[in-house]
This record gives sequence, structure tokens and C-alpha cells, in this order.
Amino acid sequence: MPVLTMADARPHHLHGARFESLVAPSSGSTELCAWRTTVAAGTHGQPHTIDHEEVLLVLAGTPTVTLDGTPTCLAPGSVIFAPAGIDIRLDNYSDEQAQLWVTTVVGLTASTRSGDRIVPPWTL
Repeated sequence: MPVLTMADARPHHLHGARFESLVAPSSGSTELCAWRTTVAAGTHGQPHTIDHEEVLLVLAGTPTVTLDGTPTCLAPGSVIFAPAGIDIRLDNYSDEQAQLWVTTVVGLTASTRSGDRIVPPWTL
């Protein structure tokens, strides 16, 4: 289906965030995945290393992204390019929720510092 709305989104929850998947193999995509992430106020994210590139667009709020140990406070309209192999963490220290639009490739996985593998169901 080439036109989707948020009513078509499939919700998932992981590490204190809500992921609303729209573009994925489950919706007919063979190459790309895209979803909206909502991060609650006061959330400390899970550091992880991604195995494919991701692009994140801040829709609302002022989250902080940490890339390879360097934190950056973001604002709506900020775009983050996260290369494959980078250590990334998304926090929301503010009193308001943050929302981001994320795009990557089908099959993205990540690993935590403890060696756990994360296989997001919205990328399969």
C-alpha cells in the first residue's frame, strides 16, 4: 500500500519508547523501513550499536542523541545521520515527550554493550 496514515501504524514498545511502524516488509516494503518514535519525558535510552545507517528527524520535543559518546541536544527539525557501526543512545531529559521520524533499511539490527542483540520487529 503506497499511502499510509498513522491509523495504519503498528505499535511496539522497547526501552521506554513507543515505535509506530508504517513502512516495513509487513506493509509491502522490500528495502526501507520508517517509523515514528515517541520518547516519554525523563527517559534514559539504551545505548546500542546499529549495523546499518539510520536517519532521524526530530518532529517534536528536545531529545538528546549521543553518538559515539558525544551528546547533542536536538530541536524540532534537527536531522541526525547515524552511520552503521556507531554507538547511539536517545534520551529525553525534558518534561515533554519527544517524537522522531526514523528511516533505515529492512533488516536493521543492533547490539547492546552487554552483547545482547536487538532485532526490532518493525524492521522485519
